[in-house]
Amino acid sequence: MNQERSSEREGDGIMNNKNKSLADKIPKRVWLLISFAVAMLFWYILSIIPSTSRAFQNVVVVCQSIKTMIGRGVLGTDILSSLISVVAGYVLGFVIALPVAILMAWYKPVRYIIEPWIQFIRNIPPLAYVPLIVIAAGVGRKPQIIVITIACFLTMCITIYQGVINVDETLIKAARVLGATDKDIFIRVIAPATLPFILTAVRLGASVALTTLIAAESTGATAGLGMRIRSLNNSFESAPMLLYIIIIGILGISMEKLIKYLERRLTSWQEKREI
Repeated sequence: MNQERSSEREGDGIMNNKNKSLADKIPKRVWLLISFAVAMLFWYILSIIPSTSRAFQNVVVVCQSIKTMIGRGVLGTDILSSLISVVAGYVLGFVIALPVAILMAWYKPVRYIIEPWIQFIRNIPPLAYVPLIVIAAGVGRKPQIIVITIACFLTMCITIYQGVINVDETLIKAARVLGATDKDIFIRVIAPATLPFILTAVRLGASVALTTLIAAESTGATAGLGMRIRSLNNSFESAPMLLYIIIIGILGISMEKLIKYLERRLTSWQEKREI
């Protein structure tokens, strides 16, 4: 009887392995190439359909627009300008969000005063308050950085706050029993437990910074990817406009890969599960 059961288990294991291996045997790089090929095919279909061909011109035309934008002397300037605004707003957003989130989690009066306004402003699209910031701060880079800072702060603050309040209180109480000070508790208990949430906030903030870029550069900007997309849209130049959209996507993926690498290095002690 036991032999029959063990045989059945072995058979089930073999079947599960066979079913699982259909996709798992193919390397991820191959799947990436397949995904890229499917995207190129979809793009080609859009480029030959009369109703969409004007917006989605073929790959060759879009690639040729690189030379066109370089010839105009704006491609490098736009990328650099946007990177400066994104990085500055992103860093400022994190620097402000980290202490505010910790204060909100530790002190209820701070939480009751600040959290409602964070939740309120989060529901307002950045494009809605960009004109007000431009009026207050003037044209140029300053309003762009302010808008990106606000958007990053709202996202990162809530994420870090959730991490701090979800720290196991048993660990904090045990540390106090052992004579730990508030400083020791923060460094040895709260900081390690909150680190994954902080890194998640960093990753989400990077995405928010790039998605807010278009809104931040929509008014008063003299250079930048978002500003150029708006300008090209006004002149109905779809090929370079699509090129700029792809550049934003590439920058976003690059930032995400860098942050994930840092996350793996900083949280190597955690058990990871592939999704």
